[in-house]
Amino acid sequence: MLQINDISKTFNPGTVNEKKALSHVSLDVADGDHISIIGSNGAGKSTLFNAIAGSFLVDEGSIILDGKDITLEPEHIRSRSIGRLFQDPMRGTAPDMSIEENLALAAGGGGWLSRISKKEKMMLREKVAMLEMGLEDRMDSPVGLLSGGQRQALTLMMATINPPKLLLLDEHTAALDPATSDKVLELTNRIISENKLTCIVITHNMQSALSMGNRTLMMEGGNIIFDISGEERHNMTVDDLLGMFRSRSGHSLDNDRMLLADR
Repeated sequence: MLQINDISKTFNPGTVNEKKALSHVSLDVADGDHISIIGSNGAGKSTLFNAIAGSFLVDEGSIILDGKDITLEPEHIRSRSIGRLFQDPMRGTAPDMSIEENLALAAGGGGWLSRISKKEKMMLREKVAMLEMGLEDRMDSPVGLLSGGQRQALTLMMATINPPKLLLLDEHTAALDPATSDKVLELTNRIISENKLTCIVITHNMQSALSMGNRTLMMEGGNIIFDISGEERHNMTVDDLLGMFRSRSGHSLDNDRMLLADR
């Protein structure tokens, strides 16, 4: 479904600020996989997402999506097949436009927005009701007036209203309070399951990384240092995960945010 073949990316090459962000990364993602990626700050997680989404071109290697080589495709072309959510709830929506207008744009583009029928408006309202965020009676409200959790739930709906081939979730609940984060995460898992989406999610919560989906990857220094699934993953604890990180990387994990999230 997604094949990442030996990709590398160096920023500011040949300068004092040179940074090798990805180093010969390869990854095969099967259709229907739901993968969690964890790693310390600077490990390469978001850089990997940016490479997949086309935010920049990789220095070497290739990226194949559903049998098509997208290595040189620009980001706006890839976005037709790849949905993405970010940590910041303010990204991914037009704040001055209404809930209905944002969803209409996501569903069919600007042309569809100008000719949306009453039936289609009702369909959008029903989809918003499924979010269970109390937004179905606020379809004319500007998105900028919504809370972070409401906005992130809406952004998730927009990213999946036309089910993408691949969904990338970049710590999309990290900026929310714990109760709202749990609600958005539950909604996320439901939408992924109902639409049988292929999904990769970056998380700082190691317990969630072991319980969500079917695979867990850890990155360090621009590399994938392990990829676990099946029985090995099912029986693994957070302490086991920390031990594996120490064994593979040669040092202990020192990311307070990750460690505190699981204590």
